[in-house]
Amino acid sequence: MASPRTITIVALSVALGLFFVFMGTIKLTPRLSRDAYNEMKRAYKSYVRALPMLKKLGVSSILLRKSIGALEVACGIVMTLVPGRPKDVANFLLLLLVLAVLFFHQLVGDPLKRYAHALVFGILLTCRLLIARQPEEQPPEKRILSLNGDEQPLVHEAAPETGKMKVS
Repeated sequence: MASPRTITIVALSVALGLFFVFMGTIKLTPRLSRDAYNEMKRAYKSYVRALPMLKKLGVSSILLRKSIGALEVACGIVMTLVPGRPKDVANFLLLLLVLAVLFFHQLVGDPLKRYAHALVFGILLTCRLLIARQPEEQPPEKRILSLNGDEQPLVHEAAPETGKMKVS
């Protein structure tokens, strides 16, 4: 049976992955929701206006929105389908992305209700990353320290070699 830690990591990975695939798709195409797509277009225009440095670098609101959406979709797919270390990399990239989005929301002065979902999913990404990075718990071995500082197994754990008799 899978450990509770494994179940938690898998559940968070799938849920977060699907959420970011959905949100990234909304940023890329109006097929899922025309209203949400138009709202994203408006929001990213305000982000670029609030950061003139982006305009100087040649980053338009369309490029910013589409690059963030594509990164969300790609990382969401990795979080959902790809096993192993790539999930942690995708998790970290999404966490950085959420922090950038929170910065954008603060920069333009959005109310909390506009970015509360980003806060919640940022916390979930952080929790998933922390849980995934913790080592598996191993059952503790019963050991004692000898007089010279070396660890020795307890007396009842030290099994004599089979077939040999120890004579003192």
